[in-house]
Amino acid sequence: MSTLLTAQSLSLDTAFGPLLADITFTLKKGDRLGLIGHNGCGKSTLLKLLDGTILPNSGCVTRAHHCLLARVEQHLPAELHPLTLLDAVMARLSDAQRHTDGWRAQALLASMGFDETAWQLTAGTLSGGQHTRLLLARALITEPDLLLLDEPSNHLDLPTLLWLEQFLRSWNGSFVLVSHDQHLLDSVTNGTWILRDHTLSFFQLPCSAARQALDERDKTDAHRHQAEQKEIDRIAASAKRLAIWGKVYDNEDLARKAKQMEKRVDKLKDSQTELSAANLWQLILKGEALPADRLLEMENLSVSPAADCPPLFTLQIQRLRSGDRVAIIGRNGCGKSSLLRLLWQQYQQPLNDEAIRLHPRVEMGYYDQTLHQLRDDDTLLEALEPFAPLTERDRKMALISAGFAWLRHGQTVSTLSGGERSRLLFVGLTLARYSLLLLDEPTNHLDMEGKEALAETLQSYEGGVLLVTHDRTLIAKSCNRFWLIDNGELSEWHSLEGLYAQLTSESLDVTLSPSKSVQPVISHTEADGWLERLVELEEKLAQDLARKPGHQKPALQQQWRHEIAALSVRLDME
Repeated sequence: MSTLLTAQSLSLDTAFGPLLADITFTLKKGDRLGLIGHNGCGKSTLLKLLDGTILPNSGCVTRAHHCLLARVEQHLPAELHPLTLLDAVMARLSDAQRHTDGWRAQALLASMGFDETAWQLTAGTLSGGQHTRLLLARALITEPDLLLLDEPSNHLDLPTLLWLEQFLRSWNGSFVLVSHDQHLLDSVTNGTWILRDHTLSFFQLPCSAARQALDERDKTDAHRHQAEQKEIDRIAASAKRLAIWGKVYDNEDLARKAKQMEKRVDKLKDSQTELSAANLWQLILKGEALPADRLLEMENLSVSPAADCPPLFTLQIQRLRSGDRVAIIGRNGCGKSSLLRLLWQQYQQPLNDEAIRLHPRVEMGYYDQTLHQLRDDDTLLEALEPFAPLTERDRKMALISAGFAWLRHGQTVSTLSGGERSRLLFVGLTLARYSLLLLDEPTNHLDMEGKEALAETLQSYEGGVLLVTHDRTLIAKSCNRFWLIDNGELSEWHSLEGLYAQLTSESLDVTLSPSKSVQPVISHTEADGWLERLVELEEKLAQDLARKPGHQKPALQQQWRHEIAALSVRLDME
């Protein structure tokens, strides 16, 4: 396989110390790599180094002359917000290309699920999932050989996430995908980079198998480190004993041997197997099972985002008991978070509302995805007070075990990052014993280890759980009931496979065909341009297929086929 890109001894320092140190790798055609690691370890920074957005302190990145590279940013760049969708895609073309290849921008937007009525929308008004599709269109119009994708699955609803998975599986080019979604990575990658301790480990395995291989390597390293330490301790003890004897008996030979052994100890310490720094924080949620038929009952409930807004969906009747762990699934904006907020408000300030009935002894905990339930002006110690009646010493120990050093305990919540606020909120939930737990997108700030810990602790949670998430691994591992909000109604599903199949078919329908409700008027000039582009693409595809297999460009072939399909749809509408 031909080499697309090579990195040699990349290092990057920040004001807080080294971020990346002496990273070397080669990326070849056909590589579909997942890039994983803890939050803040430098994954996004590494992508920026590869595309030249930032420069390393030392080392270099060499790109093959035939390699076209495009990066899909994690967030929509600010300069794109005022542009229309069409202009945002056309901006990736040169002035000359805009006159000749403008049809390609339209065809790409159509293939991404944007009909012609959406092309003039302002990019800043789009949802997170639409941002991802727009950024993909901007990247693909350059016909890249290598895509760098920076957490494209962040904040996507499940249907859009399924669409993204389908897209990456069908795209034949090479890519590096940064994500904390293990299910997505296992489905679309054939190799894994793990960024840890400022360096990169490579495994020719998808994500789950790579993480298991890393765990096994860590265990082997730990055994080797222990054996090396025993040898170091043995030689150090002998050196100390010889030094004492040499001094007591005034024996220079013994003193000289002691110094030689001490030098040997220093060399052994320098070459000793290094161990990775462990994350000591444990996420453990302890619930309480109430001996009752129901913790919560909802009947004829209309859920709105606010009191003066029309309902997003209606719920006929649902009940929740201890031991029920319910996943609430649906598109962004369908009312999942609104339902949890409504239940939390009813618990905090009970109203005479027959639509929501809570058990009188229920103790409810709430993880708000906005993290606003933690008061900004509270210190870290004060923030834990509402969760459980603990002594100050117990709260301090809880903070220290979660990685908050005692010097930070007087720090205010407002100064914390999003990830630290999330960790502090989980510390509070860990200290309490709730009989009903509401979790609204709890994985937004969690890495894979945090997600696994959450899934494991929910499996043994004795109370009831209502969980809003798009993380399929978390849903499969921790939930035993599944509610879908779709078309203004809430329904219960007993099969995740059937639920996902429906959402996948809906997402593909949206992606592959423009809106059937709008029949735009197409001028003969536009139709002629599309037809010319269609003929050009078919010729390119035929010429490339006629080449020897080793000289073909599968990624471009796939892109051309997408454009041909989209242009065919446009021409059929004439």
